[in-house]
Amino acid sequence: MTSVAVLGTGLLGTAIAKRLLDVGLEVHVWNRNPARLAPLLEQGATAVQELQGAAQGRNAVITVLRDGGVTASVVDALGPLHGTTVMPMGTMGIEESRQLARHVVPNNGHYLEAPVLGSKPQALDGTLLVMAGGDAQVFEEQRPLLSHLCQEPLLVGPVGSGAATKLALNQLIASLTHSFSLSLRLIQRAGVPVKTFMAILRPSALYAPTFDKKLQRMLDHSYADPNFSTDLLRKDLRLFLEEATTAGLQDQGLSGLLSLLEQAKGTDLDEQDYCALHELTALT
Repeated sequence: MTSVAVLGTGLLGTAIAKRLLDVGLEVHVWNRNPARLAPLLEQGATAVQELQGAAQGRNAVITVLRDGGVTASVVDALGPLHGTTVMPMGTMGIEESRQLARHVVPNNGHYLEAPVLGSKPQALDGTLLVMAGGDAQVFEEQRPLLSHLCQEPLLVGPVGSGAATKLALNQLIASLTHSFSLSLRLIQRAGVPVKTFMAILRPSALYAPTFDKKLQRMLDHSYADPNFSTDLLRKDLRLFLEEATTAGLQDQGLSGLLSLLEQAKGTDLDEQDYCALHELTALT
């Protein structure tokens, strides 16, 4: 039986672990706060008591952690990797991922970055989008596992390319949400019915499905029960901007959006759904 360790059981990590349990895998789980493991243990997961040695006997170690720094510290705490494959699924910087690979491989491990697009609902039904970066042979070895989470996992290139793809997509989340919020506010203040605006937008080339997914939340100013928080969106946008600077890209427009998101710090918006940035796009 395939044996997997899932390190980090927040919203996404818990859903990934549940999915792997549902398809019959042996799943070992860890969280800095052991109390958060309870639902998974009830479903049949085994708790990882100590990170040291947790890779032994595992076909893969999946990390679903906040950022590259936290991921590196957790992987380092595993000790010898015993030939297992480390697969970070959280968002991290390009060079952070490459540095982690340089740590894993000499430590008798394999490395395949596998960031995902999607959240709890997609993880639970196996429809996440996986953008892997790494060696083609390692990818093929892990394809059966990844296929439990994604209908068609893709190898996008060498280590770093998966991280870059994930950041590029998360930048679109921020930019599309911001632009839709501004457009929505303008037409409302001009007296254009939202229904009329959406009837024009939906059949056009400008339409993105995320607009309808977030429309009612914005109209109701209701952002509870997030799949992805404003805080995490801001963190990922900042990371994208750092990578854009390194790549020599013009980032002036996005810098303004990051400044806008900074206004959510220390407020209730930070822990709410990321489309709560709609609350920041009106001066009054």
